[in-house]
Amino acid sequence: MTINYPHTIQNCLGEKLTFLSVETHPNGDKVLVENQVTPQSGPPMHTHFMQDEELTVVSGTLAYQVQGQQPSYANAGESVLFKRGIPHRFWNAGTNNLICTGWIQPANSIVYYLSAIYAAQNKSGKAQPEAFDAAYLLTRYAHEYDMAEIPPFVKKVIIPITYWLGLLLGKYKHFTDAPAPLK
Repeated sequence: MTINYPHTIQNCLGEKLTFLSVETHPNGDKVLVENQVTPQSGPPMHTHFMQDEELTVVSGTLAYQVQGQQPSYANAGESVLFKRGIPHRFWNAGTNNLICTGWIQPANSIVYYLSAIYAAQNKSGKAQPEAFDAAYLLTRYAHEYDMAEIPPFVKKVIIPITYWLGLLLGKYKHFTDAPAPLK
């Protein structure tokens, strides 16, 4: 998969993410990002098992929460670091667009994964990505990412059934360029 930078994605929920560039570092490539989030929008509780993520507020109010903790807030000039393996979420707590810059390291498959998730959300027209695409991505990249708000029964039963049904129905042809999952 070849991506030209900057690479911008946008979902139907008011999130716009631009992957600005990739910097090479000894401990893994770092993808630099800029995001714009409309009021009350933002990703649900999720985990990056193999990446750290940092956001610095340019304008607006960033609300963020680590699973099991109370929400916290960051304003212009303040940064928030989400360590790998820690479930977290963030959203725009203000009344104007939230703009942040930041990075994710190591980059791994994050650009592809988020691009595919946004496309699946746009396909469904709602926060929940299109079912077959979601099942594919959550199955293929299960060791890299997790969506904490998905109930265990859905993760263990519904998603695997949907994934295999999608295979049988040929629903995954548009994922032929998907990068291999990390081991």
